[in-house]
Amino acid sequence: MKLYIYPGAPSPLRVELMLKYKGIQLDTQVIDLRAGEQFGDDFRRINPRCTVPALELDDGSSLSEVISICWYLDRLYPDKPVFGGSDLERAWILGWTHRIFHEGFTAVAEVLRNTSKAFANRAIPGPDEIPQLPELAERGRLRIGIFFRTLDAQLAGREFLVGERLSQADIDAYVIIGFARWVKEQPADSLAQLAAWRNRVAALLE
Repeated sequence: MKLYIYPGAPSPLRVELMLKYKGIQLDTQVIDLRAGEQFGDDFRRINPRCTVPALELDDGSSLSEVISICWYLDRLYPDKPVFGGSDLERAWILGWTHRIFHEGFTAVAEVLRNTSKAFANRAIPGPDEIPQLPELAERGRLRIGIFFRTLDAQLAGREFLVGERLSQADIDAYVIIGFARWVKEQPADSLAQLAAWRNRVAALLE
């Protein structure tokens, strides 16, 4: 197997931190997004969507969605599972990873990709040209604040978002809060439960 990443980018980081927590080392190759290497023919053969991360399997097929990569690797390396220990717990974790992506990641991406000159005509990841819509950035900032408050409320009386140990939901939320710094957004000081959780998660991942 080979994992294709770009250091610091939020989507690959969701996989990288999961691997670090579980103590897994994979053959890894950096795809230089700044140089446009993701659009080259070599990488397109691995992932026609031109995004990272991508996990190339031994049979030549590949996985290109973060959740599918993490799920596959968690099942392949079952020690310290990040998708729970029961069917119900796995269902809760999958539900939260979906919410975190939809309500958090896409909110930050709305701001970044609709304001940054680096993403002119690339408002949506992938090979197609999509124009920026500045109005979406305003909506994205509102959504980020709602997302932070949602996490804080979920953490009332809990150490982790789902269950009694770190899960992929915690990893994803932690990464997205860091991603929000790219657009100068961070949780309010009043969200004390979220702040305490961030410290717990950082101690396990960093």
